[in-house]
Amino acid sequence: MTEIYILIGILVAFILFTAYRYFKQKKVLNALTEKEFREGYRKAQLIDVREPKEFDGGHILGARNIPLSQLKQRLTELRKDQPVYLYCQSGSRSMRAALLLNKQGYKDLNHLQGGYKKWTGKIKKSKKLDY
Repeated sequence: MTEIYILIGILVAFILFTAYRYFKQKKVLNALTEKEFREGYRKAQLIDVREPKEFDGGHILGARNIPLSQLKQRLTELRKDQPVYLYCQSGSRSMRAALLLNKQGYKDLNHLQGGYKKWTGKIKKSKKLDY
């Protein structure tokens, strides 16, 4: 019987943690439609947080590749006084990147709703696809 209470306690804790993260992300990150993203990304730091192989396969024109896995080590490449526009394949990595950046003092954080797979604008493919 105590196992059931422990299991219920773990489930409740997980649900509360998930809800907390969801609302925290909503607070620190502006989710932009493609139209809104297009209107502002040229005046911002456009960061693709996908891995290099994904980036080389195609990325939004003008984006810099700083993978989520390297973001902590490469924070010096980003300015805190300019907006940051993030995107990944579907939106989940850019949300995690935003939480990390917010902890480091970045304030104007935006991401592309639906991620790169929903993007219909100009893209660039890198030629070095021989991994």
